[in-house]
Amino acid sequence: MSNDQSHLPAMGSPVSRRQTLKTASAGFGYLALAGLLGQNSRQSSAAPASNGKSSAPGPLVPKPTHFPVKAKRIIFLFMEGAASQMDTWEYKPQLQADGGKVGPGGGMLTASKFKFQQHGQTGTWVSELYPHVAQHVDKFCFIRGLHTDTPAHPQAVIQLHTGTALASLTRPSIGAWLMYGLGTENQDLPGYITVNPPPNFGGAINYGSAFLPAHFQGTRINDVGFVPNLKAQTATPLQRRQLDLIQAMNRDLAKTPGAPDELDGVIQSYELAFKMQGQVPELLDISKEPQSVRDAYGVKPGPAGSFARQCLMARRLSEAGVRFVEICQSGWDHHNNLHKGLIANGAATDQPTAALLTDLEQRGLLDETLVLFGSEFGRHPTSQGPDGRDHNITGYPMWLAGAGVKPGFSYGGTDEYGIHAVEGRMHTTDLHATLLALMGLEHERLTYRYAGRDFRLTDIAGNVVTEIFA
Repeated sequence: MSNDQSHLPAMGSPVSRRQTLKTASAGFGYLALAGLLGQNSRQSSAAPASNGKSSAPGPLVPKPTHFPVKAKRIIFLFMEGAASQMDTWEYKPQLQADGGKVGPGGGMLTASKFKFQQHGQTGTWVSELYPHVAQHVDKFCFIRGLHTDTPAHPQAVIQLHTGTALASLTRPSIGAWLMYGLGTENQDLPGYITVNPPPNFGGAINYGSAFLPAHFQGTRINDVGFVPNLKAQTATPLQRRQLDLIQAMNRDLAKTPGAPDELDGVIQSYELAFKMQGQVPELLDISKEPQSVRDAYGVKPGPAGSFARQCLMARRLSEAGVRFVEICQSGWDHHNNLHKGLIANGAATDQPTAALLTDLEQRGLLDETLVLFGSEFGRHPTSQGPDGRDHNITGYPMWLAGAGVKPGFSYGGTDEYGIHAVEGRMHTTDLHATLLALMGLEHERLTYRYAGRDFRLTDIAGNVVTEIFA
């Protein structure tokens, strides 16, 4: 163990606020302070103001929407790697008929090997890979004409999460923007949680806050409920005394000329971590759920049960008031082993997704929760090698369910082979603008001044597709 005490004050010298934060609670408070005070930008006057309904101080209190909406929170089921739409949600009769022929632009058309059937009163076509989810199709609002800018996973994943495809131009994630615009419903929990985020395609950029203050970034956990750097324990009187001392010094600092605007956020984050050590571990302990509920989700130990655990965690977190929850199923990048891979991923995600929808509905949560299911882009109808499909950024689907969207509805569509979006085309920026609108935020008003200009999630683009609104 190092004996370096250079961070300590000299004997007899006054103890500074910064030195106290370095030593108190193993330095956690100092880390929060350093991260948050590093954000030198100022909040735009266009951001929503607090509605005054919460007595909790700071920037994370609930804030009013720009206009009334039903949705209070989002659960994003991210299928990382690009799921093949013509093997899951997009039935293309012409592709089935022309399998083995040369397609537009070259390449051998490959018909899906999976059977499709119509389901629900809407008669929506769904692959046999999703028999459980198919029972919910009358709740779905399909967006079938999506397109994006880059066929490379890292850039496309980053663009889906932040609005820009360039890692060098780091922007806040959509969850961070929602936190900035709406605050959080539960002051004892993070408002933005990401479970098993993609480790390779942008990493922390996908749930970061960039130039927004650090308290808006996502909290990363894994599928067994582990929160990095958080120890499950009951708060002690000593911890409380340390926090009270730090807060007293911060109040004194706030009265001085030139005090940083972010000071309230520093204390908010520190207080939140203090509360989380007793609240979050219990909340993420899905063993407390009845066996019948765990069975409905298909919870089991090991990697095969990862997505089921994530779905059950997402319901528990959303029910507790977390504003934005993202969960991830990786392994959809099927340049080879397409059919075995699809069977495995379908089996991993079908039952848990259906159970999540059922559970939300039975608990009365689906009416105020927006569920989004999709990938960073889609796949081509032509073959790649003996058993694969390449990336397709010109036309692919996602689906929404729950608060604010038309159930049993499809918007847009691709051509007869599923290559290009030909009607109801929606760029990633349009998706972001629409999601923000469903949460009650006008994307052009949700801005933050940084480096001399006003930034927003949709930058200088984005159209709200009101046609999908209920």
